[in-house]
Amino acid sequence: MEDRLQAVLEQLDNTQGAQLDRLDQLLRIPSVSTNPEHSDDVHAAAELCAQYLSDAGLDASVRMTSGHPMVVAHSGGDANAPHILYYGHYDVQPPDPIELWESPPFEPQIKDGPHGQRVVARGAADDKGQLMTFVEAIRAWTESGGGLPVRITVLLEGEEESGSPSLDPFLEAHAEELKPDVCVVSDTGMWDANTPAITTTLRGLVYLDVTLHGPSHDLHSGMMGGAVVNPLNELAAILGSLHDDQGRIVVEGFYDGVEEPSDEQKSQWSQLDFDESAFLQEAGLTASTGEVGRTILERLWTRPTLDINGITGGYGGPGAKTVIPSHASAKFSCRLVPGQDPSKIESALIEHLQQRTPEQCRWDIESHGCNPAIQVSDASRWLDAAQHGLEQIWGRRAILMGCGGSIPVVGSFQTILGAESLLIGFGLDDDRVHSPNEKFDLSCFHGGTRSHAAVIAAFAQAIER
Repeated sequence: MEDRLQAVLEQLDNTQGAQLDRLDQLLRIPSVSTNPEHSDDVHAAAELCAQYLSDAGLDASVRMTSGHPMVVAHSGGDANAPHILYYGHYDVQPPDPIELWESPPFEPQIKDGPHGQRVVARGAADDKGQLMTFVEAIRAWTESGGGLPVRITVLLEGEEESGSPSLDPFLEAHAEELKPDVCVVSDTGMWDANTPAITTTLRGLVYLDVTLHGPSHDLHSGMMGGAVVNPLNELAAILGSLHDDQGRIVVEGFYDGVEEPSDEQKSQWSQLDFDESAFLQEAGLTASTGEVGRTILERLWTRPTLDINGITGGYGGPGAKTVIPSHASAKFSCRLVPGQDPSKIESALIEHLQQRTPEQCRWDIESHGCNPAIQVSDASRWLDAAQHGLEQIWGRRAILMGCGGSIPVVGSFQTILGAESLLIGFGLDDDRVHSPNEKFDLSCFHGGTRSHAAVIAAFAQAIER
């Protein structure tokens, strides 16, 4: 197996230019799934991904859904070999605000950076560059490794950035076809530019869109102000009631099931080379906030949150317009940790709002997500195999880390396919994901292709370990 892997790694090293050409072609497609005007572009990206997978030796097809298409590809092979499901998404976030980009978002540019060259474009890190790391690894195994030593299925979706409405129905309809021994997701990050990581915990998500209605129409604040309810004033006060002055969330039952990190975990985290100042500087800040008495890593990896993501109401245009708005709206999200029940949290949040409904007002409440947190067992043989493969490439043990974000597909794989997931990503904290000037370091891209090649070899030997 070692000789076969070495041939694959040499193939990857010798074809880096062609790999970047293929990535460039994919990045040029503005596959913005949230904008109906880009529906044809999303479909074009699916077709190109299917072509890449076909060229890599897999039986690939574009599968239509009620929304954007899925791409599914199978390798075939020995029925007794491990079956690995690789997941990625080919859709991207809108590029706005366009004026803040230093180069056109869908015209990839190679630029210099602190860790060498990087490709700058929308989707470079999230997730086109990352999904291409395992596509290229598969291709190299097919071309130079004598064929894949495991059975592989690839599932690429085109709605991850718009809530994945078609994903669960698709998984349910094709569960027997897709069911793997383990899933691999490349949509996360490394610890730093030289240290690989496997994300073993993901926070879950509850997302609510709420509108507080008051008067039947906007009113003149001089003629009516002080005599009638102002939904914007009331909503601001209610949102302010969600936290206390210690940074804790005061919704009843919110912390039910939340476990404290063990002393061993805290000890491991204290030994990590975490640069708090650099972390904050990336956000343009010099001090952190949150629950009093908690470190930044504790807040990100083991503590739930509730954040207001947007508030609208009344007049927000240039100049003055004195109105009491007929309604006011807010969007807020909760990031949940293992042990919390998303449906109970959602119900508790709604109850908190309804108990504080002002007289003469009513709520419209819409849910946009309710997903559990995920934790991978430390005893997983697949985790052990992945660590072995990564260490072969990077020369150091992978950090087992948490992630403050949410990847709902991991929960879907667990509940629908009955399979655990390994989150093996190659992004960096400064990739500007979802922001202007998104980038992916070429060292991360090429390190990612080599890493997936080595992990495939390790998976093939996992049964023997």
